[in-house]
Amino acid sequence: MKEPETITKTIAFVKETLKEAEGGHDWFHIQRVYKNAKQIAKDEDVDSLVVSLGALLHDIADAKFHDGDESVGPDIAQAFLKSIAVDDKTITHVVNIINNISFKNSLSKDGKTKFKSKELQIIQDADRLDALGAIGVARAFNYGGFKNRELYNPDIAPNLNMTKEEYKKSKAPTINHFYEKLLLLKDKMNTPMGTKMAEERHDFMLNYLEQFYREWNGES
Repeated sequence: MKEPETITKTIAFVKETLKEAEGGHDWFHIQRVYKNAKQIAKDEDVDSLVVSLGALLHDIADAKFHDGDESVGPDIAQAFLKSIAVDDKTITHVVNIINNISFKNSLSKDGKTKFKSKELQIIQDADRLDALGAIGVARAFNYGGFKNRELYNPDIAPNLNMTKEEYKKSKAPTINHFYEKLLLLKDKMNTPMGTKMAEERHDFMLNYLEQFYREWNGES
């Protein structure tokens, strides 16, 4: 099967699989990450098929929606790619990307992923970009509402030293998430293009938080 047909079939599979997904992790999130990844990859020497498939399948079954089970997504992706006769080397690479893309993996004891590749770095940057800026703000509050979390509670300080397990179990207000993850992403980007794209979105969030606190305190 030629690459365009493989990507077309994968897009159709992802759209169908995520048609009932939470708004911050639905097909449109995947589509944005896919576009970001293709933009970043223009300046890199990479396997374009791996970048496309990795981006399209990276959140096919986010563990937070499957009782924390991190094996569901990779298993679904692997079974699908085998069903459309993708070669084993590509499948292994894509599965490794899905297993290692998450921010929470950086909170593990050694703070390092078990697998590295330029394709992973590109998709990780593309995914992190979608957690920044106006879209990032919208996604954060959408998920917070989905989990019935407080918008903000001045009495609950952000936890800046969470372990991976603490991060997975956190029920903190949504504003805390900005400090525990979102504002950290700019300095965790892997590629020059990803870093450049992150800067404007990072600044937008800082301005948003400044306005949020003014309104919260009745100053604006």
